[in-house]
This record gives sequence, structure tokens and C-alpha cells, in this order.
Amino acid sequence: MVLMKEFRIVMPMSLEEYQVAQMYMVRKMQQQNTTSTEGVEILENKSFEDDVLGKGHYSSKIYRLQSKAPTWLTTFAPADALIMQEEAWNAYPRCKTVIKCPYFTKFQLTIETVHRADNGQSDNVHGLSKGQLATRDVEIVDIASSARDYWSYVVSSSNTDLSKFTSAKTGRGPLLEGWQDKSKPVMTAYKLVTIDAPYWGFGYRIEHALLLGERALFLESHRNCFAWIDEWFGLTVEQIRELEQQSDSLKEELGRPTLVKSVEDFDQRLLPESEDIYSGQRAQLST
Repeated sequence: MVLMKEFRIVMPMSLEEYQVAQMYMVRKMQQQNTTSTEGVEILENKSFEDDVLGKGHYSSKIYRLQSKAPTWLTTFAPADALIMQEEAWNAYPRCKTVIKCPYFTKFQLTIETVHRADNGQSDNVHGLSKGQLATRDVEIVDIASSARDYWSYVVSSSNTDLSKFTSAKTGRGPLLEGWQDKSKPVMTAYKLVTIDAPYWGFGYRIEHALLLGERALFLESHRNCFAWIDEWFGLTVEQIRELEQQSDSLKEELGRPTLVKSVEDFDQRLLPESEDIYSGQRAQLST
């Protein structure tokens, strides 16, 4: 059975701000979750254009998440069962991500995202059919929620209480009950998750586990987008893209996929003539 669920994550920022916040968050969380044996390996970063999404940015990555496998999965699958391959097409404000697992060859997880300047009340932003709407489950995710489950503890590292947090640069916050209806600016990430693991006996369990895992990841990543607002506020998409391009150049020099594990690691490998150009960006990204 194919599972379909739409998560709506309301954010106290504009669409333009969220684009920068998301790019900053992705880079920082990848750095934080990379060790000598696990983490994210970036295979490819490039521009793309197609008839459906239009123009945007394509990326290909490998996620090694062996230690995060639930105990019941390790009883019949090897440790590398949670090595995932991700392809992402980011044509903001629309994005699509496809995740596959080499061990479970029939498995596929698709995330289709639409970003809108509203508070999560748009009904069918993905243009689903009547049949799809009948099977779709909808959940509004509150980034200020303190509720936790198993996957929250697996994914989470944030300890910021957003019900008490106030941004020094913008004055936004704290996020108290009903904040979604009062926040200005406000926007919502509508994430439609479709999971198919057609394996008799355990496929349904995998689908539900990954759905809960995605929810926990959405919650943690979007909490960080707001909790780190004073780090990314004032940066531009172009400034963060500059750092990504430098990372791609380094990958070509080494002749293999490369992950820059920290901003400091990135700084040490910049060409001398580039130091003045990027020094201001690195200072902001390091805060």
C-alpha cells in the first residue's frame, strides 16, 4: 500500500527569507551530522531546466545513516540498509525530492514541496485528483511544539525553546499558542510525502517508520530555520551559492565527491585571492 501524507509547516518569515534560511539550514545540519563513517556525501550540484518545474538547482547525494536504523530493522537487514540515495530538484518555490535505497530496490520515497505566503490553509496546492485527495492525510506541524517521539530523539539536536526565543535581529518571537494566525510575515511549506515499500510482511512497517522519520526531520529542520535566524538574516541566495560553487570546484580538483564538513574546513582550502571576496560571508556563516 502506498502511503500519502501532506505536512504543512508554517514559518514566521517571508518566502524570500525562507529560501535563504533553508539553504543555510541544510548546509549547517549536514555539517553537524557528518562523522568519519556517517553523514552526507554530495555527488553533484548543478543547474537544471525542464518543462514541469522550470529552472532550478539539481543535487545528488548519498546519506549514510546506519546508526539511526530502528532495532527491528537490523534483525533482518544489514547495517548498510540505511544508505540512501537522494536526487533533488529545487525550482523554488516548487521542489521535488526522490529518495531510494540500494538495499530495498523497490522502495521509493518522494517529497513534493510547494511554498506559499499563507498560514497553511490552502487546500490543494499540489493539484491532486479526487481519488488522491480521498487518501491524503493532512497534518499541520507546529515548529514551537515540545512534543517528542522516538524519531524526534533520533533526529533532534536542537534545544531552543521557541516559545521563549526572540530574534535579536528581527524581534520575531516568542512563538506562543496561535502564533500562526498572528505572525507577519508568514509562509508555509506544503510537503506531500509519498512512500512505497512493496515488501510483503514488513513493507507497511517500513513505510510508517519512514513517514514518522520524515515528520521528525521536517520539525527539526524548520525549528532550526527559525532558531538560527540571527545567523542567516541579511544573507542572500547568491552569497550562499558562492560557497556551494567553491565546494564544487574543490570536488573537481580532488577528482572525487567531496563534503565540506565545516565552514572552517572550507576556509582553509579557499584560494588566497578569494579571501577578501568571501571573508564577510564566512564571518556571518560562522556565527
